[in-house]
Amino acid sequence: MKNILVTGGAGFIGSHVVRRLVSNYPEYHIVNLDVLTYAGNLANLRDIENRSNYTFVRADITDANAMQELFAKYQFEGVIHLAAESHVDRSISNPMEFIMTNIVGTVVLLNAARECWKGNMEGKRFYHVSTDEVYGSLGETGYFTEETRYDPHSPYSSSKASSDHLVRAYHDTYGLPIVISNCSNNYGSFQFPEKLIPLAINNIRQGKNIPVYGKGENIRDWLFVEDHAVAIDVIYHYGKNGDTYNVGGHNEWKNIDLIHLLCKIMDRKLDRPEGTSVGLITYVKDRAGHDLRYAIDSGKLQRELGWKPSLQFEEGLEKTVDWYLANQKWMDEVTSGDYKNYYERQYQLR
Repeated sequence: MKNILVTGGAGFIGSHVVRRLVSNYPEYHIVNLDVLTYAGNLANLRDIENRSNYTFVRADITDANAMQELFAKYQFEGVIHLAAESHVDRSISNPMEFIMTNIVGTVVLLNAARECWKGNMEGKRFYHVSTDEVYGSLGETGYFTEETRYDPHSPYSSSKASSDHLVRAYHDTYGLPIVISNCSNNYGSFQFPEKLIPLAINNIRQGKNIPVYGKGENIRDWLFVEDHAVAIDVIYHYGKNGDTYNVGGHNEWKNIDLIHLLCKIMDRKLDRPEGTSVGLITYVKDRAGHDLRYAIDSGKLQRELGWKPSLQFEEGLEKTVDWYLANQKWMDEVTSGDYKNYYERQYQLR
């Protein structure tokens, strides 16, 4: 069996990637490495946790000794690196945490892979999963392409830009076989409710205010998380060595329009009079350095590797709302912190 390392595999996007790889590739042994911060939740993977081709390891990617030992033990043939601090607001209040995880942690992994693959790079791959936020902000027109100049504006996006550059440097300097992808905003099941869509769903369900930055004029391109997992699968297997691929949903929405659509869906799902939830919208002071618009041109990925998103936003949002309403226990455990007890039960079993 080929040993493949997925970092951050207990997180939102990572859990979808791990589930897809474990289920679709029985010839792979997937090692899920996660330090289990507030956003890492093993309960996201209950359905595959006992599969014979899956192993969970709790460790910190900034721990060089632990990473060297892990690579020596499993002799990984591939790495899909998703582990990252990703919430912009948190990066503004605690930038050092983002520097350590997103920059230092990535370099530690690059060094471990380089040491493990020294003298035999054939068939190996280090895949770094990044964000469209490294490109900065767009005006009313235009799209981010793989050639767009980096212009990050937050500690989060700056740390991801730095890690992108370092991954490319290890390819150019040491010949490490790498690919990088930069993706737009994801949404779907198992997303920690600090992010806009699950936060709004949970607040509407509980009748709490829905915070919207500024006037809600900021525009984002949204991609259903399962479509992103498919893109990661395709890029890992077929992407060109040393290349970058942009991943986007071609679904641009102003934040306020998204919230209005979500309110309408939630009113219908909860059998409330239409317009009830709109009254919960509360405008708050805008985020510092808030980029106006992101939009991804994923034409290269579509042309070269045949990927395209499967869902339009309205359909994906309906599916997402249905999942959160059907899994209120998951949401309640996450928001209360009780989900961490699951980790302890798992460690005792293991």
